[in-house]
Amino acid sequence: MKPIGLLMREHRLIERLIQLLEKELDNIKKTKKVNSDFIQKSVDFFRTYADRTHHGKEEDILFRDLKKKKITNYLKNIIKRLEQDHQHARKIVTDLSNQNSNYIQGKTSSIKEITNDLEKLVTLYPIHIEIEDKEFFYPSMDYLTEKEQQKMLQEFYDFDKKMIHEKYLQIIEKQEYED
Repeated sequence: MKPIGLLMREHRLIERLIQLLEKELDNIKKTKKVNSDFIQKSVDFFRTYADRTHHGKEEDILFRDLKKKKITNYLKNIIKRLEQDHQHARKIVTDLSNQNSNYIQGKTSSIKEITNDLEKLVTLYPIHIEIEDKEFFYPSMDYLTEKEQQKMLQEFYDFDKKMIHEKYLQIIEKQEYED
């Protein structure tokens, strides 16, 4: 398997959540109620899986290695765009989390902001994923030898192994800090 195979498989799971968010968005528009538990689980998914795990592999490993190579300006520009998308997604998810907290506290005015944030996510991710899958991943592999690709794939696996420990260490440290 190539490193991009793992990243593309992760895209398929992210796309499944996007489909669920589209359904939640329709439901909110019909009922004027938010499934705050689902929103919070989605926020956790975006922060842990989509951003820290998936984007982490892209930024900390794939982009890092490609930036050491003499890649085309076209690919350099795509990397820059993808990094900007990642930053934008982080902001949207933070805003969504904050608005969901407001909703849980009884501020129904936050429904509009939750709707806006969900619309931003369901718009951003399909375009972002398409750029990676169709314009970036395959051409980027041309700059890595087979040995480099296998080393990268192993680094991806090692990266994933650390994620669960990192997540729960942060939860404990945050709780200790608050106490």
